[in-house]
Amino acid sequence: MEGEVRVKRKREAEIAVNMIKRCLVFCAAIFVLSVVVFCLARYAPGDPVQTFYGSDAQTMSEAELEAARSRLGLDGPVWIQYVRWVEHAVQGDFGISLQYKMPAMEVIAPLIGNTLILGAAGYILVFLLSVLLAVVCARFEDSWLDRLICKIGTIMYYIPPFWFGVVLIMIFSIGLGWLPSSGAYDPGMEDSIGNRISHMILPLIVIVASHLWYYTCMFRNKLLDEVRKDYVLLAKSNGLGKNRILWGHCLRNIAPTIISIMAISVPHVLSGTYIAESVFNYAGIGSLGVSSAKYHDYNLLMLVVLITGVLVIASSLIAQSVNEVIDPRMKMGEESAWKKRRVSRGCLR
Repeated sequence: MEGEVRVKRKREAEIAVNMIKRCLVFCAAIFVLSVVVFCLARYAPGDPVQTFYGSDAQTMSEAELEAARSRLGLDGPVWIQYVRWVEHAVQGDFGISLQYKMPAMEVIAPLIGNTLILGAAGYILVFLLSVLLAVVCARFEDSWLDRLICKIGTIMYYIPPFWFGVVLIMIFSIGLGWLPSSGAYDPGMEDSIGNRISHMILPLIVIVASHLWYYTCMFRNKLLDEVRKDYVLLAKSNGLGKNRILWGHCLRNIAPTIISIMAISVPHVLSGTYIAESVFNYAGIGSLGVSSAKYHDYNLLMLVVLITGVLVIASSLIAQSVNEVIDPRMKMGEESAWKKRRVSRGCLR
């Protein structure tokens, strides 16, 4: 009984330590990201005063320009500007958008939901279709259908998303007039689900087309490795059909691999979402980030990067935790490598 209690307490302590480590890694990564982006933005060519005041900045005297930079928090060394920005950011104040002349959080808040909806829809479609196509390819291995899917998937994977998006706009928006070419919804139609879906179709096609074959190929190869194992021959000898073996046994056995890949793929699909937003001028934080960088809107750019960084870093840490749960050997391998490094440094006797 006491042994079980000790084991339980040890396990709880390990979980707590791992959570603390991941929180520290998360905070350190966000800090480094904010410093790098802040410095790059400040040292990039261009004058943010011009963004805020427009043509009036050209008629300002030197003293007026200095006063304007002071009001916008652009005076002093870069490290002082960063410390000042952090002091306000921890209080929830991310500054004024130089382009929109309103608090940066108010600019970005209505757009976060649009990006999450588009990204989540693309994420779900990519993996549903990739699993389905992988099963079809494994079921009809080396047939004309398998070869056709492989060739079309390879071609679609190497087509530049920007070019493909423009082609879709020319065909379905300009040529046929079936689908809208830009925006997340028509003016005054933000509550219309049908209108939102019509605006999401073309961006989703670009997202799915640029990611689908990458994951389909991995799942297909994993399924084919599974199909060649001994238990599949035994199942066939017992009279089980190919479809039942694939769906009921092979696919279930590679499910941990699929979940692991899904867990680490969030940054990949998110980057594709940002590209689609830029191509179709979709009202999301991806297109907003591009415009903020273009117009030197530092405060808005920092907020977009931080939100993106939180999503990417958090998903990576969650993926690591999921992988350790699915395959404990990963954690054991990390601990073994850590011990070897300590031995090589003479820390263990």
